[in-house]
Amino acid sequence: MNAADLLVTERFLHDHIPLARSMGVKVDSYLEGKLVLTAPLDLNHNHLGTAFGGSLATLATLAGYALLWIELGDRDAHIVIGKSEIHYLSPVRGELRAVCERPDTAALATFKEHFARKEKARLTLEVTIDDVGGPGVEFRGTYVALK
Repeated sequence: MNAADLLVTERFLHDHIPLARSMGVKVDSYLEGKLVLTAPLDLNHNHLGTAFGGSLATLATLAGYALLWIELGDRDAHIVIGKSEIHYLSPVRGELRAVCERPDTAALATFKEHFARKEKARLTLEVTIDDVGGPGVEFRGTYVALK
């Protein structure tokens, strides 16, 4: 994915989900099946100077949302989060960096086929947010795309 496509995705998030703009979310890269979103700690910290839990949850949710928006390619579709689970493993002390891995080819193909046929499909995605020493957050979200 080239820089222009990343910018289009970032603008979409900022225009349609204003919280993304307020958090300073950037679409950093989409390489080797990994979409990376970042946000600065200075806009997303808590009273302890570490990342605020709500910002971490939001960034993880946005990472899955953005990956699905890119992969689906249907700009008229509505994407919503249907279910999520998050585990806070350790404080995040630096830049927030969420990584969402593209699901395997078969799962993605099944999702797209259901969406094309039924105009509704679900897909579960996983996102991690690392701290300096390892994983800080693990997130699992089920997203629903609707025509």
